[in-house]
Amino acid sequence: MSRVLAGAGGRAGEEVQVEQGPSGPAEFWRGQTRYVVGELLDSWVESAPWWQTDATGRGGASAELVATRQVWRVEAVRAGRSRMSFAGVFDLSWEPTGNQWLLVRVHD
Repeated sequence: MSRVLAGAGGRAGEEVQVEQGPSGPAEFWRGQTRYVVGELLDSWVESAPWWQTDATGRGGASAELVATRQVWRVEAVRAGRSRMSFAGVFDLSWEPTGNQWLLVRVHD
């Protein structure tokens, strides 16, 4: 089971700070909590659904809607905890249009 997180303005995702490694995110911060990435499970590119509305509330294709974002599925653990008993699976997304990282899904 997974939870999709909702951010400000109804967009999917919670803003996080990410430190990148050679193959993707190496660690990230949710508020004051630091998570260390143990394993990169998968990565892919997504585009926004065509039926999404833009900032004016109108539907249809726009440059923002056809923009893609890179998503990384990672196994991570809170800093200082054992990976064997406290690891979680998270989807982190780089949003180039907003120049920010988002935590978009948490898998239970």
